Amino acid sequence: MKEKVVKTMKIILHFLILLGVVSGRKTPLLKGLPAASTVEENTAAGVSVYDFNVTVSPLSSEGVAILPTIVNSNPLTEAFDIESKGGLEYRVVTTGNPVLDYETMPKSFDLHIFVEDRTGRTDLNILTIRVTDKNEHPVFRGNMAIQTLMIYVLEGTRPECIYQVDAADPENAKLKYSLLPATVPFLITESGAIFSTKEFDYEKDPHCYFLNVTVTDLDGLNSTKTVNINIININDESPYFTTKQRIYRIPEEQSPGTIVANITAKDPDDEGSPSRLFYSIQSSDRYFSINPSTGVLQVTRRIDRDALPLQLHPNISLIVQVEDSPSNGHASEMEITIIIDDINDNPPECSPSTFRKEVYENTAPGTFLIDLRNYCKDIDVDPSNNQFNFTGLSGFGSNNFTLDSTVSGRLVMTGTIDLENPANPGIEVYTLTVRVQDIAHPNYSNIIYIYIRIKPVNEFFPVFSTLSYVFNVSEITKVGSSIGSVHAIDKDWPPSIITYSIVAGGGTRDYTNIFWISPSKGDVRILARLDYETTQKHIFIVQASDREKFTTASVTVNVLEVNDEEPVCSPNFYSFQIPVSLAVGTNINGFRIECQDRDSDPRSFRYFINEGNENNHFTFSPTAGSNTSRLILASQFDYESGFDTSWIYNLRVYITDDNLLSVRDKTTHLIETGTVTLSIRVIPNPTTTITTTPGFTVVTRRENLYSALAWYVPFVVTLGSLLLLGLLGFLGFLLVTWVRTCCPPAGKAHRTPLINAPEKKKPKKDVVVTMTKLNTIFDGEARDPVTGRMYEFDTRSGARRWKKSNEPLKPMLAGQVKPSATDNSGQGTDRAEAASKKEPSEKRKELTAATKPATKPSADQDGMRLQKQKEESEGRGLSSVAPQGRN
Repeated sequence: MKEKVVKTMKIILHFLILLGVVSGRKTPLLKGLPAASTVEENTAAGVSVYDFNVTVSPLSSEGVAILPTIVNSNPLTEAFDIESKGGLEYRVVTTGNPVLDYETMPKSFDLHIFVEDRTGRTDLNILTIRVTDKNEHPVFRGNMAIQTLMIYVLEGTRPECIYQVDAADPENAKLKYSLLPATVPFLITESGAIFSTKEFDYEKDPHCYFLNVTVTDLDGLNSTKTVNINIININDESPYFTTKQRIYRIPEEQSPGTIVANITAKDPDDEGSPSRLFYSIQSSDRYFSINPSTGVLQVTRRIDRDALPLQLHPNISLIVQVEDSPSNGHASEMEITIIIDDINDNPPECSPSTFRKEVYENTAPGTFLIDLRNYCKDIDVDPSNNQFNFTGLSGFGSNNFTLDSTVSGRLVMTGTIDLENPANPGIEVYTLTVRVQDIAHPNYSNIIYIYIRIKPVNEFFPVFSTLSYVFNVSEITKVGSSIGSVHAIDKDWPPSIITYSIVAGGGTRDYTNIFWISPSKGDVRILARLDYETTQKHIFIVQASDREKFTTASVTVNVLEVNDEEPVCSPNFYSFQIPVSLAVGTNINGFRIECQDRDSDPRSFRYFINEGNENNHFTFSPTAGSNTSRLILASQFDYESGFDTSWIYNLRVYITDDNLLSVRDKTTHLIETGTVTLSIRVIPNPTTTITTTPGFTVVTRRENLYSALAWYVPFVVTLGSLLLLGLLGFLGFLLVTWVRTCCPPAGKAHRTPLINAPEKKKPKKDVVVTMTKLNTIFDGEARDPVTGRMYEFDTRSGARRWKKSNEPLKPMLAGQVKPSATDNSGQGTDRAEAASKKEPSEKRKELTAATKPATKPSADQDGMRLQKQKEESEGRGLSSVAPQGRN
């Protein structure tokens, strides 16, 4: 790969030099060029092909800047190079890479020679070199070209062609073949085919011939190779067995490799020399094998006389074959018989070898358990080898069992076993061993294992540790907690598994079972919350069972009283409005809370505001010792100095039942807490102005500078901008279509504002308020800080009206409110904008003003409406406007 890269770079350099020559100055510097010359093929490297000189200008006394160089050749080749002869004389020589070949390479090459002197003058001329042909020696091809050829001929083969010589002349001239020495029984034809001239006999003729094969062209050039011809002997006589014995007898269980017989044979073709014979067993046999060279017959695997098929047919017949060649030779066969004799090689076997028997405790002595002879046998074929008896009964507790006789193998009980008897070691399983042994030598034996399991009899009832259990449990014990446990025992051995269960009681009006007992451990747990105020005592019956017998016990659970009920107050949520000028100490809107606790005294309550009481404007009176308390304004509001900033107070009131506890008892007793949430809106003075904050815009300008040659930059930028604008336009069209579909324009309000708000510079925003129907109850009253008149209001919805003694209460209606330029806090505008963002589905839900009560008004709008009401006639009723309330 590296050579290819260098070659490519060299070609590119030559091309650039040619390009410079064509476009630059050209002055005759190469003397003797252009010219033509010849070179003979196969010329060695470094042979001179042509000489030439370089003439330089008198001004270029220092010689040439670029030596004469072959910058190109046609066709391309690296077979030539330029060498210096000294001074300004040069010659073109062969490189030997590649070697010139007239038959396979181009016949002519045009070499482009370039030179440049110190003054910058250049010259480029062509030297044409023609390759001339040269007569070459003929060459052998195929196997004869690379090695000495070995030819094998079988004796007795008729005269025939034994090999075809493959040779060629580089000039494609006609070739002549000859064979030496001439006395050999072989000849070669004009086409190069070698024939045998006789039928060879291995025993009479030489076994090997050496031939010199010569190939000559028309000019007398020749090449010679040697051919080695070997005569192969063939076998034409069959071997015969020299072993006379045909029957052999061996005992079974011979180890592999045991020699049974030595089979011998001879081959008439090998008289006077050791025979090269091959032995094999032709019949299908898996017990024996024969050495293919020596004829030794051996045992190859275990021979078991007591297993099929030898158990029925102990004679094995083998067909032994001898050959004088591994394949396609002459062969002879002989049948031999091997008789397998039985030996005492198997111990008595019992199936199964392990016996398991179950016997109930207190079984009577003399009871028959098992007959071992029915399960044991000896597989030896000869009757003298398969007789056995039973001996050696042993094992822990074997004194409780015995064998009737050594021949029968009958196992019987000799004593009584009682598992609960203190004298009994408590063993449930007895392990016995019996030896079964051959009578004949070498007296093989086996061990039989007998496991006698004594099955217990359930004789006793379970007994609880006590007939009645009493558990004292706190009523605040968590569901799932353990409150105690019951325990029963069973005198049976082994100890029975006792299962516990609740069979009666343990339920209430709301729950069928509020207790659970662990079936295995007797652990009692509660499934539902205990309540002392509902039930002080629970009684239920538990049962202990060993699956056959059972007993019962009673369980009494005394519920202990604990302060676990939290105070419950009414109302637990309340919302109302108060004027900013409300006097300190006022019971706010007459509000009070009343609390109850099922397990605490009414004097145990304490009241405190935990969250939302900014600057401590609110408090309760009394703060403790009563089940009722009133909300009091503790300090005056101060918004003008900035001390107060919040107009809405969300108070979270905590009521605890620890008022009657000492400081020490509070650390140990359980304390419960109730909560009440209050929402209070402070109504500000309506004379406020809006503060406007001017804004500014920062414009950043960027200028892209690029080269004038980079013509594609503006094209790419323009094309990208057009595509981006098209995409943005399409997305805008989709957005407008979606908005028109999902957000139809809201209808205009039909009511007129209560006051005329001054014009504002920014566009007006129509606010649509979603109304919720409420039951309007005017449960509060306050004084208008502008007119000084009293008005009534609903603390939940915010509806209000002028207070008249002879006018019945009416629900106030909702209307449309526009933002006022006089609002100094900006809250009205924010609320309007928030309300305008409501979904179209909410806007379509608006009800008419005659059927919908108003939501709670904002503080700024309250003052504006009161100002409008002052200007209207006092005979007209004040229409309530739904303010932009909290969403």
